[in-house]
Amino acid sequence: MDDKVIKTANKEAAQVLEWGESRGIETCFSRAEKLKSCPIGESGACCKVCHMGPCRLVGKNAEEEAHGICGASLPVVAARNLARMVAAGTACHGDHGRDMVFTLLAVAEGEAKDFQVKDVKKLYKVAGILGIEFEGRPVNDVAKDVASRLLEDFGRQRGEVNYVKRAPKKTQERWKKFGIVPRGIDREVAEVLDRTTMGMDADADSILTHALRAALANGWGGSMISTDLTDILFGTPGPVKAEASLGIFKDDEVNIVIHGHEPTLAEMIVDVVYEPEMIAYAKSKGAKGINLGGMCCTANEVMMRHGIPTAGGFTNQELGLMTGLIEAMVVDVQCIMPALTQLAKKFHTKIITTSEKVKMPGATHMQFDEHRAKEIAREIVRTAIDNFPNRITQRSHVAEKFPVIAGFSQEYIEYMQGGRWRASFRPLNDAIMAGRIRGVVGLAGCDNPRVPATGIHKFLATELIKNDVLVVSTGCSSASCGTAGFLTPEMALEHAGPGLREVCVAIGIPPILHLGACVDNTRILTIASAMADEGGLSDEIGGMPAVGIAPEFITEKAISIGCYFAASGVPVIFGGESPVGASKEVTKIMTEVWFERFMGALHFEPDPEKILAMALNYIDKAREALKLRKYEPGKFGAERVLMDMAARRILEKSAAPHAGVGGINEAGS
Repeated sequence: MDDKVIKTANKEAAQVLEWGESRGIETCFSRAEKLKSCPIGESGACCKVCHMGPCRLVGKNAEEEAHGICGASLPVVAARNLARMVAAGTACHGDHGRDMVFTLLAVAEGEAKDFQVKDVKKLYKVAGILGIEFEGRPVNDVAKDVASRLLEDFGRQRGEVNYVKRAPKKTQERWKKFGIVPRGIDREVAEVLDRTTMGMDADADSILTHALRAALANGWGGSMISTDLTDILFGTPGPVKAEASLGIFKDDEVNIVIHGHEPTLAEMIVDVVYEPEMIAYAKSKGAKGINLGGMCCTANEVMMRHGIPTAGGFTNQELGLMTGLIEAMVVDVQCIMPALTQLAKKFHTKIITTSEKVKMPGATHMQFDEHRAKEIAREIVRTAIDNFPNRITQRSHVAEKFPVIAGFSQEYIEYMQGGRWRASFRPLNDAIMAGRIRGVVGLAGCDNPRVPATGIHKFLATELIKNDVLVVSTGCSSASCGTAGFLTPEMALEHAGPGLREVCVAIGIPPILHLGACVDNTRILTIASAMADEGGLSDEIGGMPAVGIAPEFITEKAISIGCYFAASGVPVIFGGESPVGASKEVTKIMTEVWFERFMGALHFEPDPEKILAMALNYIDKAREALKLRKYEPGKFGAERVLMDMAARRILEKSAAPHAGVGGINEAGS
């Protein structure tokens, strides 16, 4: 196996990387080779929360005998380190959710005139969950009340976040029993930091229990709020065709990349690039038009709603610049490599920062403001157009692109199983009970340059669907699958097991469902809750034949996500070495104790084959505990018949044309 395959499993990325390495261009891949991980910090055995340290707790009997200068044990130090990762990840997604609340509030008060409520049905759904009256009221009045109510979730000191009530009652009972119902998002983040300072909580189980409380404030708070309000403002996704690859860029057009996580500016740029005046301006500079593409989770946001193509996930951002075809990379927040500005100097690309929370030396800063959103978007697009004549000839460009079907929200997954009149999760539950679908895996998280980037995602995706496991993907995992050509219905015919293939063909869906950005992992929670409410499987999220996997995780956000799934009842497996592996006690708490209390767990496993085996084992044991039919490939029990799209159209033939369910366009079906 040659170097380019070892560094990235995506052949288009490998082609660009090889070109860059031959010219001595540094990337995250070369830096990963040069900079080795600290083995003490990597395993959670280093404490640096006070200036008596850093203290390294190592040795043959470190678990029992090693202590920091203050006396903190190895389990306490490892627990503190993990808890602080959870707090940082929760703060990151919490701020994302808060920004979306303020945007909705500005829209409702008439201060952000370039935005509007696009999915009124979703607004009313959320209002109903929050106990807000909406019948016969002006849309913006309802939106203001929704935003005001959700804003309380950030600073609340007592009580509980609003969306806790969306979880199955039995799941809520577990949270209450062990005291992890989150009060307010900021409240729980602050308490993690308080508990984990020197001289505070010195019990590993206590520290980790509160870390779960903070994680739930992310999953059932900040991230879920962001997903709902993004749907309300920009439309609830339905299936849409798009493309994925570093080959999406065009030689004869102005190429703009939107990169980051928040969708507000990206939505405005989507609108602006199609304006006749802007296209005419691009032509005046010698371009044939404007080509918009995405990177990372902003790409997922605009792909899900508009079919904007993606150039890939985290490790592709530098490689995108190396194509030499990008006039401007416009970034907002999260997962932005500081290396971009130095790399951009070797090409002509402008790096444009837009958030006061993300500034980089060497970048052009153009502060985004919701109150003059389109005006700023036009300024950014004109800046990119003005840069078109500055392209240099030395570059690496690939041509191959892969089709993608994205846009599977909870609302559409429910609709696709029976149409407008019979929408429910009953067919999916029945398919699982009968053994056509063995179970469900949420495949999520970053792509990592310390492994063959995107390779573990691709391996697990193909092996899982071969074993009749339905895969739902988010974030950079969706990008990994998309740039490999895995997100099409044809994938089911080629690779899926016989039961999963029958279900996919009947409904007309891919065996890997693209659910959106990393905050949209919360769609998995609401889907699981709906499946529990439907009945026939588990009456709570815990116990379902479902597993979460983040095979190439990088960020603290990923740890927070994994913890809120574990607390919600889902076993989670992370790829790579454990950040708390130095402590047997902490490892036992996260695997055995959490599973006993919440029916969820958190594992770390560097071997992809073992990750697969562990996931299938969890699924099969859950089936056995639920007394479901034993999974046997190609052998199915009795079940309700899934209606295919043709049958649903016959059923709905007499209905007038409509906008779809929850704002979803049926043309995407």
